[in-house]
Amino acid sequence: MMRFVWPVSPKLHLMKKIVFLVLALSSTAFAQNSPTEPAAAAPSNTDTRNDIRYNLNPSGTHYVKATFLNQTWLRLNNSNPGTTVLGDPRDETFDIGLRRTRMQLFGQLTDRVFFYTQFGMNNFNRLNAFPGYNNNGTPSNRKVAAFFHDALGEYEVHRKGTSFVRFGGGLTIMNGLSRFSQPGIGSILTMDVPVFAQVTVDQTDQFARKLSVYSRGQVGKLNYRIIVADPFPIETNGAVPPALGANSTFAQRNHRKQFSGLFIYNFFDTEDNTTPGYMTGTYLGRRKVLNLEAGFINQKNATWRREGADTTYSALNLWSVAAYLDMPINRVKGTAVSSYLGYFHTDYGRGYLRYNGLMNPASGTTQPLPGVGGTQGNAFPMFGTGNVVYAQAGYKFRDGLLGEQGTLLPYASLQHATYDRLQGGMNVWNLGVNWLMKGHTGKLSLNYENRPIYQASTTANLLAPSGRRGNWVLQYQVSI
Repeated sequence: MMRFVWPVSPKLHLMKKIVFLVLALSSTAFAQNSPTEPAAAAPSNTDTRNDIRYNLNPSGTHYVKATFLNQTWLRLNNSNPGTTVLGDPRDETFDIGLRRTRMQLFGQLTDRVFFYTQFGMNNFNRLNAFPGYNNNGTPSNRKVAAFFHDALGEYEVHRKGTSFVRFGGGLTIMNGLSRFSQPGIGSILTMDVPVFAQVTVDQTDQFARKLSVYSRGQVGKLNYRIIVADPFPIETNGAVPPALGANSTFAQRNHRKQFSGLFIYNFFDTEDNTTPGYMTGTYLGRRKVLNLEAGFINQKNATWRREGADTTYSALNLWSVAAYLDMPINRVKGTAVSSYLGYFHTDYGRGYLRYNGLMNPASGTTQPLPGVGGTQGNAFPMFGTGNVVYAQAGYKFRDGLLGEQGTLLPYASLQHATYDRLQGGMNVWNLGVNWLMKGHTGKLSLNYENRPIYQASTTANLLAPSGRRGNWVLQYQVSI
């Protein structure tokens, strides 16, 4: 017998109606009131002299631009209990990998028409674990890791000064919830992003991207983005979906659209809005930014679980509030500070918990935990139903601290989570330093991460902490 439960409040139904109303009215109003001549694009304060760029008009407001980024990791990891690599037990691993290799091609073709594409690969190490290894523990095909991350087009229906409204669609990371749900990975403050904020990564999306239609814009001091997405089926993520059980997992039936929105109030400078979605990690003192943000994601029937002989569906109901500060301290010396503090409510449905390890160096475990998979290597319970507080801070020393070799930017971050299936709070912290050889263009980062490990609890369906593990990563980033 199938029993369907709709745990969505009338407020959420009203929110979805408002989203559709805003999209419809904005499109109609701006289409009717737009000037007969296209509005000129707002000038940028970004230096484009070193861009790989082809201008389509004399002023350079119409252009096509290409970029490249590569992040190489050298990593020493203290493995989780029971870890194996291709069947061999490993208490410790050392690996070399490409965390990200990306190429972008985008451009402003007319005053109103913009396109954006991104192609590349992620997590390419000895196991080539994208999106995972085969069920028997053998690596997947190392030659098929690259794919299109983004492919979309935008049309600008209104611009006045720095204010604008755009509509777009395609494959995109454009997302609600938070700035770290759509991070500009080339400008990250910490060595890597807080991946828990990419809440469905490689489950019902393509490395955090979905097929979506959206509106984004800057209206005075308010930056907004509203998105309607069509999530991918969990069955197409390259791994066998978890069996239907007592704990919530992503559903394989009753597919629904996903609604999300992010609203950011800029107290000082507005942020770079060139590329859709992607938000800068740190401006290294080039802008004075203080923002307050609030975001949400909602999807009916996103997860399911078994209750006796019945199947119960739950909504994906996520929201966050946060503050972001990134500004110069002394413009002459080049010193700057960057910080972020956010609160995330993450409701995936009762009992949802998912382990994840970035570019996991291991392929299996001899000590599996009840009700979760993928616990080997460097994995920890990154995603779950509960609440998360995330904080990060960094300080950029003066320019030329190391002479012609650049300067330093030390940082620290903390993810504190209280997930329903974990006993007590979970803390994952990182300490590191960026050697900025030429800003983010040439950057060497040394990072230490410390994470908890867990064992089965005497209390049913819970995991109990049983110690901690750590890893060291040296990353070299080249971008242009």
